[in-house]
Amino acid sequence: MSERRGCAALGVGRSGVRYRSTKPDQAPLRMRICDLAKSRVRYGYFRIYILLRREGWRVNHKRVHRLYRDEGLSLRLKRPRRHVSAAHRERQPAALRPNERWSMDFVSDALFDGRRLRALTVVDAFTREALAIEVDQGIKGEQVAAVVGRLTLLRGAPCAIQVQAV
Repeated sequence: MSERRGCAALGVGRSGVRYRSTKPDQAPLRMRICDLAKSRVRYGYFRIYILLRREGWRVNHKRVHRLYRDEGLSLRLKRPRRHVSAAHRERQPAALRPNERWSMDFVSDALFDGRRLRALTVVDAFTREALAIEVDQGIKGEQVAAVVGRLTLLRGAPCAIQVQAV
């Protein structure tokens, strides 16, 4: 079947079938963007655009952005500062016997009328036994010290107390 009859049967214009792009090949530019992104990991697309312009590439920042995104090179979002210390922290070894390590945590809830209810929980890390649950509207440091002191008199002092970070 001829091109003319085939295009007429499909309802497609011949100019669309015969069209050849006149745009220059983007492969060298893509490769250079990837090289710059690998050598300068913290650079975003705009800094890479500036480097390309300094190297003599006649390129638009919008094209650099499009190719940068097509290659999947977008910068990772920064982690919030509160997670920085947790990122490099090593996992604590599991407790091997009872009373070796206690875990403390504060739990909070609200009553139907809006008042806050706070609870201090102390748990043995080996047995998973709840050693103490202190409930009040506000728990002060003196109350925490009193609960831990009372528990050390009953069970003996632990080797370590782990406080859950929020």
